[in-house]
Amino acid sequence: MKILIVEDDRPLSDSLRALLEDRGYQVEAVYDGEEGVQYALLGVYDLIILDVMLPVMDGRQAARQLRAQKCAVPILMLTARSELEDRVEGLNAGADYYLAKPFDTRELLACVGALLRRQGGQTDQLTFGNTALDLDSSTLACGEKWVRLSARELEVMRCLMQAKGRNLSKEAILARVWGYDSNAVENHVEVYVGFLRKKLASIGSNVRIEAVRRLGYHLEADET
Repeated sequence: MKILIVEDDRPLSDSLRALLEDRGYQVEAVYDGEEGVQYALLGVYDLIILDVMLPVMDGRQAARQLRAQKCAVPILMLTARSELEDRVEGLNAGADYYLAKPFDTRELLACVGALLRRQGGQTDQLTFGNTALDLDSSTLACGEKWVRLSARELEVMRCLMQAKGRNLSKEAILARVWGYDSNAVENHVEVYVGFLRKKLASIGSNVRIEAVRRLGYHLEADET
């Protein structure tokens, strides 16, 4: 699971990042609302932790802009102000949950887990067509046939299955699987898509990875 932290208090941002990474999440952080919106709209995150008091664009404005642009990623909003009116305003701006500072890390982790479960982000198996991707065992299965995937293959296939047939750009796959700081290029995505196509064929899957020029990849399932 990939989480974006938008928090200008760098010590707090660093501690949140360390806490979440220790729990196995992939985490990236930015430090103002405008940059937060730009990152969030890449479509590679499962959850956004968004502070209210931010430079350039505050958290409520950022949340409204994301919702106006059809970004449905859960938003956990953080604020030093805990009055009812502030909580209502944050929720009306598009936040899914509102957590007042200072907060107990146990409550934060519980909120993160609940928001990810609510959108089905923590399922152990994804399916498309006649094929299942088991996240625990890193296997791709069709009926009695199965094949094991490498870590990268697993993450690329997870992205495609979670997109549910929508086009996913190479840039989005790179950001989600390799990370922004990686030296990986679009050719890396093409290579792993090639690996996955061969493995899908080897188990008799009816799932195809289709490429659309300038738009990336999506899954299709043949009629059986």
